[in-house]
Amino acid sequence: MRITILTLGCKTNQAESLNIESVLKSAGNDIVAISESPDLCIINTCTVTAKADQQSRQLIHKALRNNTKVIATGCYAELNADEIRKIGPLIDVIKNSDKDSIISKLTDIDETNLCLNSNYPRHRPIVKVQDGCNSSCSYCSIPMARGKSRSELLDKIISRINEYDAAGYKEVVLTGIHLGTYGLDLKPQKSLSFLLKEILRETSIARIRLSSVEMNEINEDLLEAICNSRICKHLHIPLQSGDDYILSKMARTYSVRDFAYKLEHIYNRFPDIAIGTDIITGFPGEREENFMRTCRFIESMPFSYLHIFPYSSRPGTRAAFLDDKISETTKKQRVRILRNIAEVKRRDYMASQLNKVLEIVIENKSDEGYYGTSANYIKVLLASDFDPGEQTLMNIKVAGYENCHVLGIPVNN
Repeated sequence: MRITILTLGCKTNQAESLNIESVLKSAGNDIVAISESPDLCIINTCTVTAKADQQSRQLIHKALRNNTKVIATGCYAELNADEIRKIGPLIDVIKNSDKDSIISKLTDIDETNLCLNSNYPRHRPIVKVQDGCNSSCSYCSIPMARGKSRSELLDKIISRINEYDAAGYKEVVLTGIHLGTYGLDLKPQKSLSFLLKEILRETSIARIRLSSVEMNEINEDLLEAICNSRICKHLHIPLQSGDDYILSKMARTYSVRDFAYKLEHIYNRFPDIAIGTDIITGFPGEREENFMRTCRFIESMPFSYLHIFPYSSRPGTRAAFLDDKISETTKKQRVRILRNIAEVKRRDYMASQLNKVLEIVIENKSDEGYYGTSANYIKVLLASDFDPGEQTLMNIKVAGYENCHVLGIPVNN
């Protein structure tokens, strides 16, 4: 078959889609763009914001306009299955918990015995190690779509990473909906630090990166594991607000002071680490003074980059029933201010890397040259006349920076 796979949202969705894509390729199917008249379009949807809902619907309608059969899965499909089925008879809705059934519907391959190859469409493959969320943030509908935290079996994770290593990949990204709760549902109970140590012991892949980890789940055991040179010195720690009143209304389980103390502790241990964060602005009740506290707090923290989101009301969440809504105009203004702060943070971090030697995974080539990603999560553009040949992991010296990347000069590898 000619199959299109379209993915919205988080790295967990991306990991699931990439796994499905690899299996379907192994079974002899062609993975094509939606413009190439596919026989089937698999759409892995997202519902984290109203915009994600809209994009999910748009992709479904776009596929149907080509008279293509559609499999809709993911969080938007999970929470809006009946609405999606009404769109047309060519749509099959698959629950999040049944995503693996897409493979069994379309192939005879045993996914657990899959052998990957170097044609896999990412140079830093994403490995899903956990699903679901045990938190109850007042603004988030993902626990309703994904359920409680569930950990992947250790043997399966180790096997998948070894497959990527054997196929020539140099880095994997460990991801989950609530990554820091890995192992808490297992018997005997395990932890994310245990998982990292087992991966270090049972695999030889060059680099291991963590995706998003909550502040309260970064403990001494985890930091000890991160000390290993194979673990990328990069953490993404969601803040959401720099104001204690708003954090309380969001049902986040820490204070601004707690967050600042944790970041100080991490930076004291890893001075060159990259730390990114998420910020939601325009939450109900966020007055100007609350917003300004968030701005001042972000400016005072050594973040490397920020992801900024305007608050989006999610049906069925507690925040959806809160009064004192913020206007869309005010949200846009605040997003613009925060993005300006984010730009300063990003440039300051890139400037701090000047003349340093960074290890990068080469990912793609453009008209400008080859691009790669450093262990501390910086995009690097290599000199335009440099050809890395078969190298996919190499050292570069930071010679400058522009736009969203630094300029790298290859050094003795």
